[in-house]
Amino acid sequence: MHTPTRGSLLPDLTPRQELVLLARTLWHEGYDDHLAGHITYRQPDGTLLCNPWLLLWEELRPEDVLVIDPDGNVLEGDWPVPLGIPLHLELHRQRHDVVVAVHSHPRYATVWADLARIPGCYDQSSALGGGELVIVDEYDGPVDRRESAARAVASMGAADMALLVNHGVFVTAGSIRAAHQRAVALEYRSRRAWHVEALGAGRELPDPARSFFRRSDGEGFIGFFEAMARRELRRDPTLLDPAR
Repeated sequence: MHTPTRGSLLPDLTPRQELVLLARTLWHEGYDDHLAGHITYRQPDGTLLCNPWLLLWEELRPEDVLVIDPDGNVLEGDWPVPLGIPLHLELHRQRHDVVVAVHSHPRYATVWADLARIPGCYDQSSALGGGELVIVDEYDGPVDRRESAARAVASMGAADMALLVNHGVFVTAGSIRAAHQRAVALEYRSRRAWHVEALGAGRELPDPARSFFRRSDGEGFIGFFEAMARRELRRDPTLLDPAR
């Protein structure tokens, strides 16, 4: 039996192309609050790839992706850095295990952040990608200030995802694929918990299934990110073409 690999499901991608496909796929999962949101992707040389300010995630192209240094200075690119980038810079300073970080204000997860409540995890699709989800009350100051950003990241500890109270979400992972799966599952979980609570008390996903998914890093499920990335390439067949 043929075992699919990433190479058979998607063409070879550059890191810039991976970041763009992550942004575009998440836009269609509810991470679509206008200009809000930033993604950083740590590279082996210590630099960070980052989406720029002033472009929607759904219109981002590889040639728009910025290269920034650990202090947020633009090394390559023609656009400004997102306003909230100090949050990412502090995360990468404090958490060397994090390769990809996603911050945005998705539709349903932000409701739970506004409630300062963690949504129940009621089914398998809500748990995909695993990881620990915590509440972070980070509004002792705006996270575009380094001091406030550092306190927010410290409050997050070693957790993989955070609901930022009265703000949005922060999702971390060790790869683009894992970040996609974890971010999609968080928004799915938030929407499903909304529906379950609207009907009444539900039964959360029991152990051992929940523990199995909680320990997952999201990297092992080959095909999930790739399928959604192919959908984006069907929407824009020129997306991976060289810059014009």
